[in-house]
Amino acid sequence: MTKVLNVDHLIDGESVASESGSTFERRSPVTGEVVTIAAAGKAGDVDRAVMAADAAFETWSVTGPNTRRSILNACADALEARSSDIAALGAAETGGTAGWIGFNVMLASRIMREAAAMTTQIKGEIIPSDKPGCLSMAIREPIGVLVGMAPWNAPVILGVRCFAMAIACGNTVVMKASEKCPGLHRLIGDAMVEGGLPKGVLNIISHAAEDGPEVVNALIDHPLTRRINFTGSTRVGQIIAERAAKHLKPCLLELGGKAPLIVLDDADIGGAVNAANFGAFMNQGQICMSTEKVVLVPEIAEEFVAAFKAKAESMVVGDPTEQVHIASVVDIDTIHHVKSLIEDAVSKGATVVTGGVPESGSIMAPTIVDGVTPEMDIYAAESFGPVTTVIRAKDTQDAIRIANDTEYGLTAAVHGRNTRRAFNIARQLKTGIAHVNGPTVADEAQMPFGGVKASGYGRFGGTAGIDAFTELRWITIEDADQHYPI
Repeated sequence: MTKVLNVDHLIDGESVASESGSTFERRSPVTGEVVTIAAAGKAGDVDRAVMAADAAFETWSVTGPNTRRSILNACADALEARSSDIAALGAAETGGTAGWIGFNVMLASRIMREAAAMTTQIKGEIIPSDKPGCLSMAIREPIGVLVGMAPWNAPVILGVRCFAMAIACGNTVVMKASEKCPGLHRLIGDAMVEGGLPKGVLNIISHAAEDGPEVVNALIDHPLTRRINFTGSTRVGQIIAERAAKHLKPCLLELGGKAPLIVLDDADIGGAVNAANFGAFMNQGQICMSTEKVVLVPEIAEEFVAAFKAKAESMVVGDPTEQVHIASVVDIDTIHHVKSLIEDAVSKGATVVTGGVPESGSIMAPTIVDGVTPEMDIYAAESFGPVTTVIRAKDTQDAIRIANDTEYGLTAAVHGRNTRRAFNIARQLKTGIAHVNGPTVADEAQMPFGGVKASGYGRFGGTAGIDAFTELRWITIEDADQHYPI
């Protein structure tokens, strides 16, 4: 990109500068050039956004479901219409390929359309009561002003996911944009405005990295915010959950992962290799579902590693503006983190099968580290980069043990031709999501997406999303002349 993009907050449907007038820069991880100059929000900006959302809630919460559906579908159209602009800006701000950002737009549009479809599926029930003449109902209603915090790694998918179902259910939202893609997240807001979303229903605040704690704390502590959803690291998720707990505010947290992919002795090796390669290296391994542990039983280990090496080496690596499979990581800190993990593993006996850390720059080839054991840092730590590990199990039961030997529990995969056997193994894995003969990386708008253990709690998508973004109330209609014991 040659032209620098200037973006302000989106508050009450308007572009609004920070109260302090301060801004911050987002630079390309590839060239180092300034891509975006964004408003640097602080607590006062949060208050303005929350007040706008609270004012909009009164009308939006009672807007009919088919009106909400129509508006959300129009917003999806507007998002798709901006696909080329979003792809270009996404590559510049995050280093991701145009194909990855384009996929983001496609799935984000589906998330919008799924949320639109769910507006007429927010249902209650009649519950039999022991009191004569009493009509007892469980009703799902909008909650109020909700907070959505979106990350940079799947910027459009996760940006849209943090608010789509929430506003479909009649809530209003203040979204905290990532400091690593503030322009991209603001473009999403512009598409929502173009689609006809009423003023104040979605508000977007950007901030400099150093102001992140102030902005997050202000969002959680504000007396008018009711619930928080956050996608990001486990470390930050724990901080958010602890602070929210002081206010008794529920959270929906989708956090880190260390996804295992088990390859059984009867697996289709070609299919398993394709799944592992996609899961490990899509978006340079910067996905919470990325395959970080390839667990092999002895019978197929050598054949699999040889085929996996060949597949990884066939990937085209280069600048995100070109037609490549693997582009840049989000910043040089990722390279330093991955380098330390690989060096530690090699010093303790592991082998780099292919790839390795570049001498300079943020573009790294797909890397496979074989012979990983528990004493190595990479065995447990989330790498969040274009590197995966091969861990050799003694047998099937040992493979299950290794897959579960992690604090995380987001997603997993099992490969084997005997699908009943593979399914039974998948049932034993301690994750919120598991796939048989598929990759660990998968998402669909209507699915209950989320993890267990240190990968968080709560579910996005489908009817589970309705549960997360509505309040269940018990309401009765009773006989005014009923008998009381006193």
